Amino acid sequence: MCGICGELRFDHSTPDGEALRRMTAKLARRGPDHEGFYSDGVLAFGHRRLAIIDLSAHADQPMLDKALHLALVFNGTIYNYRELRGELIEMGYEFFSEGDSEVIIKAYHAWGEHCVERFYGMFAFAIWDMHKQ
Repeated sequence: MCGICGELRFDHSTPDGEALRRMTAKLARRGPDHEGFYSDGVLAFGHRRLAIIDLSAHADQPMLDKALHLALVFNGTIYNYRELRGELIEMGYEFFSEGDSEVIIKAYHAWGEHCVERFYGMFAFAIWDMHKQ
């Protein structure tokens, strides 16, 4: 499974980029398919990807949805992501990837933190609202 890590600074300083790179490097065996980083002020995410569902670069992480102003790192599987995706499409959401990661972003936008009550699977994720921080 993928590996996720991050740092959120409550003292308003910038996260330690080198520490984040070391954390992400330690996760390499969990995600040999892609390494990614994201930072925004007091937050930094690292991700190592094991590509299983959507093998394209569109599903690389950290995943950013610039239209919704959300960033995500995710490990696991949402078994019912296709059903949720269909429901979200009916609500007007458009998707740029085919996997379960983006479903989490759209579901969080649609239903807030209660979106997890709709997920069937095994998962851990961190999501960052770029506006609310």
